[in-house]
Amino acid sequence: MITKSIKYILAAGLVCCGISATLTSCSDVLDEQPRSQFDPTFFNTKAGIEGGLTSLYAHLRYFYGNGYWLNACETGTDEYTYAQSADGNFKDADLSGVGSMTSSNSIASGCWGTAFANINTASGIIENGAEAGIDAALLAEAYFFRAFDYFILVQYYGGVPLDLGAGELKFNTSTVRTSVRNTVPEVYAAIFSDLEKAVADLPENPRLTGTVTKNVARLYLSKAYLTYAWWLQNPNNIPTYPECSRDAGQANSYFQKAYETAMQAINNPGPYKLQDTFYDVNVATNDRNAEIMLYADHDEDEKYGNGGAGYGWGNGASPENFAYWMETWNYTEMTAKAASGATINPIQREAVQALGRPWTRMAPIADNFIEGGVWEDAVKAIDSRYDATFTLRYHTNWQKSGGTEPYVFGANGMQVGPNEIYFSWVPESEDANINYTGADGKLGFGEMAGRPDFVVAVNHISRKKYPINWKIGIYRTDNAGGLGSKVNGGSPRPWNIAKFSELYLIAAEAAVKLNKNTEARNLVNVLRARAGKQTFNQNDNVKVTVDNSAEMLAATPATITIDYILDERSREFWGEGYRWFDLVRTQTWADRATTYHIAGVGYTDKDLQEFKRSIPAGYYLRPIPQGQIDGMMMDDDAKKEYQNPAYRN
Repeated sequence: MITKSIKYILAAGLVCCGISATLTSCSDVLDEQPRSQFDPTFFNTKAGIEGGLTSLYAHLRYFYGNGYWLNACETGTDEYTYAQSADGNFKDADLSGVGSMTSSNSIASGCWGTAFANINTASGIIENGAEAGIDAALLAEAYFFRAFDYFILVQYYGGVPLDLGAGELKFNTSTVRTSVRNTVPEVYAAIFSDLEKAVADLPENPRLTGTVTKNVARLYLSKAYLTYAWWLQNPNNIPTYPECSRDAGQANSYFQKAYETAMQAINNPGPYKLQDTFYDVNVATNDRNAEIMLYADHDEDEKYGNGGAGYGWGNGASPENFAYWMETWNYTEMTAKAASGATINPIQREAVQALGRPWTRMAPIADNFIEGGVWEDAVKAIDSRYDATFTLRYHTNWQKSGGTEPYVFGANGMQVGPNEIYFSWVPESEDANINYTGADGKLGFGEMAGRPDFVVAVNHISRKKYPINWKIGIYRTDNAGGLGSKVNGGSPRPWNIAKFSELYLIAAEAAVKLNKNTEARNLVNVLRARAGKQTFNQNDNVKVTVDNSAEMLAATPATITIDYILDERSREFWGEGYRWFDLVRTQTWADRATTYHIAGVGYTDKDLQEFKRSIPAGYYLRPIPQGQIDGMMMDDDAKKEYQNPAYRN
């Protein structure tokens, strides 16, 4: 089973280079017929090693940019719930009674096969490359990716097998249908060993655009140390599997290692640095900037830039970058009376970062935008990350489709022209000034005196309409002044996986656990000071000169807590796929996500409803995919024991 997956991933990787490299002589692999054994001789040459490494980078597209992987990492947390058009994939993940988490649903199977296929490819590169005398710096990339995938697996499932059929961390060349899971400490020992090797042997600067370096390895090593320290400490008695002892007395040594490793990376940045403003980090015109340490790459090349899938009508599957669809509501249902008396869509589907293809599968939880939330009004007023995270104002674009109407009628009967604002999300504090009767009854919009744009206050976020995650939106350079002919396809943007900014929050979190409050506060304040600065307001599409750094620093609490670190992580990485891992690592998932509020599934629904999730301790591990277990040649008792306890039938 594993071998077949490996051959697919290798083939996909060799065809679709995810980094700036050109490979040749890969036809032998592409022409191979399926068989029970995998030929490792391809890895005996430098060209073969480079081909294998390319597949390791290409495999990132099967996680990052995949909408269902984003769902698994965000829905059911304190950031996202299911939206109006959600199917079972999203409702199952929400754990709020509208679905169920089982070993057979799609959220459980997202990464198992892809990760193990990649791990085996990495092992093949390491073993055969070393024998062939390949440079240690090149092999270090394979060490990094083997640890990268095992780190995902151990967080997701608990202990997983290190032996894929040929011995622990050995390249397996034949189909194997039995398996034994290692314990969590054994898996982390392998992760630490590989990442430490990667730190030692990787170069300071990438060998090609987008390849890994010492500091990329340091980021993941510090995060692995941090996660393992929490696992050892186990403050909320979360069970693990396979069952094993854990020494809480060792936790502080790993928190210290996490802190020191992250600080080493911060103090020796190499080619990486923080961008001047938060907007600069995520705006599409600045993709692949120096703050982005690792990304799943894409471009507009139709044949190779997206794994050969193209960017027309997207198929909603890897290797496309289609995750942005999920967090986009159907803004195209807005209608307006035009100057001629005709009814038109003032805001049409467009391939720009603020809009894109709507699927309405994932909705942000309203609690985050109201008093006490991470985006409460006091934050909105001074933190530029709010503007540079969400589409809050919707500009008309009918003229880009050839429409000639000079204006449409907006709120209060006022005229709204081309590229002017037709609809806005406004702060909770403005709600008392909004008249929701007599405005656009169909969509539940309101009016404010003197404003031509319809409005809704963020305390009325619903499963039907909500702010779009601007950061991950589509962007194309070939729209030619129109809406974009491929607006329905996957995005040709790279998906950002690792950011230099995270090192500050990893170090700060470790510092909190080590009672280093001054250090934690100083680290958090580096990012908060940056968040106070703004040179471009993306919602108003205008240059600005704003510096609220002093106010941001003054608003930082004197004592930094883990809850505050989690708030900052949400403001820094909202909706990018970090959240489930953050809440599980810190064992705060149930505390922060059990109760949430959002309005209903209709456009006119505006009153927040309360929902309860069931997040038992056993759910801090995901279920092993049932298809994996069913395919094993083991007796029924052994298969049952292989599954994580919370999901056994």
